[in-house]
Amino acid sequence: MRIAMIGTGYVGLVSGTCFSEFGTNVVCVDKDEKKIEGLKKGVIPIFEPGLDTLVKNNTEAGRLTFTTELEEAAKKADAIFIAVGTPPGEKDGQADLSYVYQAAREIAAVIEGYTVIITKSTVPVGTGREVERIIREERPDADFDVVSNPEFLREGAAISDFMRPDRVVIGAESKRAQDLMAELYRPLYLIETPILFTKLETSELIKYAGNAFLATKISFINQMADLCEKVGADVHQVAKGIGLDGRIGRKFLHAGPGYGGSCFPKDTQALAFTARENNAPVSLVEDVISYNDERKRRMAKKIIAQCGGSVEGKKIAVLGLTFKPNTDDMRDSPSLDIIPILQSKGARISAYDPEGMEEASHLLSDVSYGKNAYEIMDKADALVIITEWNEFRRLDLSRVKSLLSSPVMIDLRNIYNPDEMKEEGFEYLCIGRPLSAFTNI
Repeated sequence: MRIAMIGTGYVGLVSGTCFSEFGTNVVCVDKDEKKIEGLKKGVIPIFEPGLDTLVKNNTEAGRLTFTTELEEAAKKADAIFIAVGTPPGEKDGQADLSYVYQAAREIAAVIEGYTVIITKSTVPVGTGREVERIIREERPDADFDVVSNPEFLREGAAISDFMRPDRVVIGAESKRAQDLMAELYRPLYLIETPILFTKLETSELIKYAGNAFLATKISFINQMADLCEKVGADVHQVAKGIGLDGRIGRKFLHAGPGYGGSCFPKDTQALAFTARENNAPVSLVEDVISYNDERKRRMAKKIIAQCGGSVEGKKIAVLGLTFKPNTDDMRDSPSLDIIPILQSKGARISAYDPEGMEEASHLLSDVSYGKNAYEIMDKADALVIITEWNEFRRLDLSRVKSLLSSPVMIDLRNIYNPDEMKEEGFEYLCIGRPLSAFTNI
């Protein structure tokens, strides 16, 4: 089987590479000549653990190739995936589908023989029908089916998510298309991966509903952390206590500064927009969106309060800039809200992130960056942990204390134990956990 993957962003590059690892012949297509030339040389445009090795191995094996020419890739393809960006549009929350629809028009011009056109991009309900309409309008004679096959990849764990997924969702309504998709995912039958076949609209909604539910879990435990701070309870124990209930589960019950990234903010907003447009508003999701936006700002207020009520002229050292560990993705990261607020109150920011500093330099101004975690702490008035990279989990606390002007640590990811930090002589603030130096906001 041969497939073409249109788009070499996060979803397209990971998916195309993993399909080639399954033994499928994959051609990845992108209009960005510089990116394609880089990929041909093994230069990976994103940070994803293990991806560089897979690209190298499958390129050398001849199963994975890269091109800027869609026609070259599409004519020989049994299936064509659309994996282009769907950024927020001009209307509040509406997804911009212009790249998807442009891809559909370009596909219509070049396909030969029966071809399955698959939307891998995250798209609102109804997009697949519109893609089908566009292609039919452009090529009434074309023999094709449109399928929805949403991705469920976590940045930082995308390869394992693709190779050993919880489930595969396929919106395919003809037996011909279903058979082709079943053959494409045949390697997963060996590990008994659940494969759910649905109609187009159902598949499209599953993706948004899943991300909205996870975003809701995050906001729920953050609100519980707010309550814990008021009543003296421990959010870690609350999360464990409810997470042991099989109906709830442990995942996504980690209190922190709010969710970010390429999916949750965009997808919750797009779902809310779709619901409003169809006169079925999802008020719960809209409340989650509002709460999460405000939470990031409240984290800046916590930091200021822990610094004695003012950060004017103070140096604040920040560990972690990306929205989560094991990625260089800065999209909607809490750091993009927290740091500018601190700067607006007169703080000087020094920061370190293992992978995100280059991208952060384009998004944040007047921030000094260090070569390692300890370099940025020198004579800082407070240390703030925003992203829980593994290398921050076991800092040399004696060294940290000796570098800081004041032994103040604000841990927005609850990495450390409050009692131990107190014994080490730190003024330690975390999220939703009781300790004597605690400050209510």
